[in-house]
Parts: sequence; C-alpha cells; structure tokens
Amino acid sequence: MSTDNSQVNTKKHTAYIGLGSNLSDPEQQIRQALVAISRIADSDISRISSLYFSRPMGPQDQPDYMNAVLALATNLAPLALLDALQAIENQAGRVRKENRWGARVLDLDILLFDQEIIDSERLIVPHYGMKEREFVLLPLAEIAPSLVLPGGESVLELSRNINPNGLKIHSKLG
Repeated sequence: MSTDNSQVNTKKHTAYIGLGSNLSDPEQQIRQALVAISRIADSDISRISSLYFSRPMGPQDQPDYMNAVLALATNLAPLALLDALQAIENQAGRVRKENRWGARVLDLDILLFDQEIIDSERLIVPHYGMKEREFVLLPLAEIAPSLVLPGGESVLELSRNINPNGLKIHSKLG
C-alpha cells in the first residue's frame, strides 16, 4: 500500500475571527483588514457581521471601538492563520504593548477554530474572553445563531443573556 503525501488537504476548517479598531479611522481599518483577510491563501470569507460601535474594555479614556466578526473557511492550521492575521495587524501599524485593553489600530482575534480547544503559548481557542464580551457574542450570533461552542454552550443563548453594554450597529459590511 502506498501513500501519496503530496495531496493537498482539501478539508476546509471554519474559523471565526473578531475584528476591532479604535484608532486611525476604525471603520476604514476594518474594511482594509477585510480585504487583506480575503487575500489569505487557501481561505475564503463566508460570512461577515454588521459593524458595531462598542465601549472600550478597561481604561475608558480612549475612543469607542468598532467591532465585527467574520467566518472564514480555511485550509490553514491554527498557528498559520494566527501568523497571517498578525501580519495584517502589523501592516496596519499595530503596536503590541503591555496594556491588554489599550487603544489599537487593529485587533484580529481567532475566536473559534472548528470545535478545537487550543491552549498554547501563542494561541488560546476558544478565545478566553469571548463569552463575556457583547462585542463578540452579538456579532457572532448575527452570523452563526445555531453555533454551539466546544463544551456545548449555545452562542444564541449566550448572546441573549449578555448585557449589551451600549453596543450599537453602525452599518452593514457585506
């Protein structure tokens, strides 16, 4: 029996990506990030939420955020996808600082990757704070209301039970 290792893996994974910005024309930053994400090799954006205004987490002496969530069909492994997203952040001028909740030009987070649970030095999936963040749950429920998180929690149910904290739809992105 021979095995041909040259075949490309054609199984597409589904990753959900959170997008956020509150500096340097946030709406434009997110729109440019969508274009860049659409160019990631072996990946296709399948759904995009509306664009939302949200209050900043942590220090309140910074501008409000714009947030969205997208579904990405990809052949990339989780860390390869993370590398591609971080390259897009860097190209946008993202500066990584000690303050985890500080203002930023662009923030791209892998929220979910199939039903995988990943706990590595570089990547934690499901994203560690997604169940407490209205600016993640409400856009995620908009594009994937029947989604169930690893562990069995319904995104729709979580979104119904979270305080919207002033979250407002700004516009459609699609």
